[in-house]
Parts: sequence; C-alpha cells; structure tokens
Amino acid sequence: MTEMVHGTARAHAGDPVLPRWWRTVDKWAITCVLLLFGVGLLLGLAASPPLAARNGLPPFYYVERQAVFGAMALATMLVVSMMSPLLVRRIGVLGFAAGLVALALLPFLGTDFGKGAVRWYSLGFASVQPSEFLKPCFVVLAAWLMAAAQDVAGPPGRSVSFAVALVVVGLLAVQPDFGQAALVLFGWGVMYFVAGAPIALLIALAGAAVGAGAIAYNASEHFARRIDGFLAPDLDPRTQLGFATNAIQEGGFFGVGVGEGQVKWSLPDAHTDFIIAVAAEEYGLVLVLFVIALYAAIVIRSLWRLMRERDPFIRLAGAGLVAMFGAQAMINMGVAVRLLPAKGMTLPFVSYGGSSLIAGGLLMGMLLACTRARPQGEMSDVFGRGGR
Repeated sequence: MTEMVHGTARAHAGDPVLPRWWRTVDKWAITCVLLLFGVGLLLGLAASPPLAARNGLPPFYYVERQAVFGAMALATMLVVSMMSPLLVRRIGVLGFAAGLVALALLPFLGTDFGKGAVRWYSLGFASVQPSEFLKPCFVVLAAWLMAAAQDVAGPPGRSVSFAVALVVVGLLAVQPDFGQAALVLFGWGVMYFVAGAPIALLIALAGAAVGAGAIAYNASEHFARRIDGFLAPDLDPRTQLGFATNAIQEGGFFGVGVGEGQVKWSLPDAHTDFIIAVAAEEYGLVLVLFVIALYAAIVIRSLWRLMRERDPFIRLAGAGLVAMFGAQAMINMGVAVRLLPAKGMTLPFVSYGGSSLIAGGLLMGMLLACTRARPQGEMSDVFGRGGR
C-alpha cells in the first residue's frame, strides 16, 4: 500500500475513478475496518453456536449470516467512499428523510422482539433497525445546515439542525432508546463545537441533557431499571452485566483458551451487545487492546486528515461521523466493563447484526469520502468549491 510507505498521493482531475479513489482514500482506515470485521467473524465462531443451539439452528447459522451482512456492509463502504462530497450530501439528506419517516412509524408498525423497546421492523427473514441508518444521514444533514449558516446571508442552519436533532431524540426516546438518543446529541454537539460554538453554550446544553435524563429516569421504568442496576453497590451475578464482568475477570491477560469460555452459554446477547466479553474471556486483554487500537487508529487517522480540510461541510460531516463511530465503540465496551449503564448498542463491525453492519458500512463510507485527499481540499472554502 503506497500511502503506508510514501504518504498520501494527490488525485489528478483526469484520472479514472478507481485509480483516483485508490490514490486518495485512507488505506490505513480501510485496513483497520477489515481487521475489525475479521475479529467479528472470529468471535462469532465462539459466541453464536450456543444461541444457534438454543434456537434449533445449525451451529454456524449466525456466523454465515454475519459474513453475508458483512460483505454487503463492506461493499456499501467501498461504493460510498468513491462518491463526491456533493453526492454524499444528497444521499444523506434523502436517507435522513426516509429514516425519519421509518422512525416515526415504529410505534405503529415496529416490534420489540421481547426486549422491551420497539426498535425494529420485522421482515420475516430479517429485521431492520432504522435508527442505525438514520445516525450517519443525520450527521450529513446537520453538517450541511451548519456549513450553510457560515455563508453570507445564509440560513440559521445551527438552530435548524438543533431543532432536527431534538425531533430525532424525541422519536428515539419514545421507543425507548436513550443510548442512541445520547449518541445523536453527542454527534451534533461535536459538530456544533467544530463550527465555532461558545463553550458556555455547550455546557448549558450538557446541563439540559442531564436534566432530561433525570426526567427520563422518573418517567421510564425501562430507563430507571438500567440506571439502578448500574448504580447498585452489589452486582447481581445472574444479570448480563454480572456474567460479562465475571468473564472479563476470568480472561486475564491471555484468556482461558479458544472455545473454552463459558459466558457465551449464559449471555443471551453474547454475540451482539456483549461480544467484547467473549473476546476478553477466551483471548484475554491482548485481543481487547488490539480491538481498541484499531478503533483508535480509525479515529485518529480520520481527525488528522480532516485537520487539513478547509471546506466547512466536509470538515463538519467528517468530524460528526468519526465522533459518532468512536463514541459508539467506547459506549459498547464501557458497558461491558460496567463503566456505563446498559445501552443496547452494538460494537461497530464486530457485533452480529445486519442493520448495524450495513449502517456501519454506510457511515464509514461517508467518512472515507470526506477524508479523501483533494487537490483543492485545503483552499476549497476560499474558492467556493469542494463539497458545495
């Protein structure tokens, strides 16, 4: 990979699409995503057979499905990463409109699959979680609005984007899905900060979010039960958090051995929300640190490339996408080690799940499109070109 040795090569206007894409895309980030997906398949081989046995399915049924969904996710990532920022923006706006309608119809047409939160549409052969696709599209829409606000006589894009964020958060709270709601607010807050928001206003918004959390605690039994379980001084060993915590402790530095872990037989969500507990038990701290390093590499590489970008839309969209990607990974792993209350959030590209994988491919494709090297990238806002 040329970039890994000689650095990023600039694109030339006359290059064919594929050579131009290969010369300008962040190959390190793509490599990290491929490694994360490989780790996900490896852990799926360990975590999913017990679930398949409980459901009367072939042992590697869920692994095979993950491979199919993963191939679709990687294809989506690569195709979207070849698009121009203008096309990414159009897809984001249209995707947001479709996702918002799907989110609004969930209380009437959705299902909870017995988990207490109506978050999915059941298609019979599969299920779809619209909030997963809505997140990257919301970031692109909000970035477009905030960038437009920087134009002379531009619209009040920051206020409009905040109103849109509140609508999305309200629809997510109805499910209830407070974890995704917090992630949407976090992504918007990062973009608002990058756009030049005063610190005092961000602190005020953080205080308002805490107040909303207090209201949710008193109004939602589902939310209160998770918070109480997180704050309890004694952890019930029969809960998912109890099983996960014990598995991490048992794994130590090098794990108990491939296939020797026991937590996968006790955790109903061992292949999704608590996949990192399976990794910690069977492969130890070594694999967990490797996974953390891959996520950190994607975040740092993306932010580094965005620092050289002067186009407001590209800079804001890229910052929001990478912040949301990194925060979701931290939240998932933080829940497993009891640093955060349970959120029902997957580990990007590692956890099983069709919606999570394909939406992750969409998000990563948009991020790669934003971080591609461009001859006009550092002066695009001066000349009024780039993503607008």
